Amino acid sequence: MTLTKEKQIKILKEGDITTPKGFEAGGVHTGLRKTKLDFGWIHSEVPATAAGVYTLNAFKAAPLKVTKDSLKKTGKIQTIVVNSGNANAVTGPQGYENALEIQALAGKKKGVEIDHVAVASTGVIGVQLPMDKLYKGIEAMTAEENLSAARFESAILTTDTVTKHAAAELEIDGKKITIAGAAKGSGMIAPNMATMLSFITTDAAVEQASLEKALRQTTDKSFNMITVDGDCSTNDMVLVLANGTQENNILNENHPDWSLFEEGLSYVSQELAKKIAKDGEGATKLIEVKVTGASSELAAGEIAKTVISSNLVKAAVYGADPNWGRIVCAVGYSDQPIDVDKVSIALGGIPVVENGLPLDFSENAGTAYLEKDIVTIHVHLQSGEGEATAWGCDLTYDYVKINASYRT
Repeated sequence: MTLTKEKQIKILKEGDITTPKGFEAGGVHTGLRKTKLDFGWIHSEVPATAAGVYTLNAFKAAPLKVTKDSLKKTGKIQTIVVNSGNANAVTGPQGYENALEIQALAGKKKGVEIDHVAVASTGVIGVQLPMDKLYKGIEAMTAEENLSAARFESAILTTDTVTKHAAAELEIDGKKITIAGAAKGSGMIAPNMATMLSFITTDAAVEQASLEKALRQTTDKSFNMITVDGDCSTNDMVLVLANGTQENNILNENHPDWSLFEEGLSYVSQELAKKIAKDGEGATKLIEVKVTGASSELAAGEIAKTVISSNLVKAAVYGADPNWGRIVCAVGYSDQPIDVDKVSIALGGIPVVENGLPLDFSENAGTAYLEKDIVTIHVHLQSGEGEATAWGCDLTYDYVKINASYRT
């Protein structure tokens, strides 16, 4: 990804959330899950300027409420603690008190102000946290052998099959700035975030209001543009921490390299979002829907999300069936302005519809393309300048198997 010859973003394939200066992370097994790591943390050596975005579900989980309230008070986070296996959602006053207790104990353990501790949970809904197991996790936060980004990435997973991270490096004010992230998410992924948690760290100094604005704009083009199954969870959260340890001039919209920082944040967020979509429960393929020529960016986004959310489209991709009619159908019911006589569709580089009418194409070539690990569907509307991209995955037999026995 390059902005100019002078201003470049370097992709760090081996980077992780501890690559930015001044961050550590870790994870342990507490017994919340049978054998896997299930309690993780990120810690900054200094309080970090922070911003967050949260689920739109009316049933917001207790840890999300605690984190949101604390961040609103201070605008700072120094430590994040996360457990998997139990969502602490729909757990009433007791669940909220448990989240507050975890926040206080983790703050004490790491020597951090209570309101500088964020808490997050993911897993089964409607079950109280077994606090004795959480106490065990908090006690383990200072042990050297439990520290590593890889342990954190594993500790936050539920039905995920792989860990997810991304990192990039850029130069601002003569300083090497790193932006990195880790995420979890596999099911209940809808185009307003999902059962997904994402944590982004950077050693840049950033003004809080600008960081919050950048995160919201970035989320709209990354985490809010993925879907697996159309369900929106109770625990979704994205947090970004900027600890300023590289001592650059504080970044905001007036800084000459602000757009470079935004591009770096966007790259990390989109990479995490795509990895979440690709790792959808039971998924075998990543589907990318690119809409161009829409009447507006908003319309393009809605059409892209409608296509990527179609179970019929997702099932056709799984079966490698080049049934373009399902794509046309989804575009048509997106409730966005289109001219049906101008719509063109392609499967990768294979045009299948032009100006609203079918084209002759090789079914065998279409099937061969849909058998690839990454499938791109192009929708060109010829009605304006709006464009957007959404990501999702195919719908498989294994998705039903996984979710039919999620609690057992």
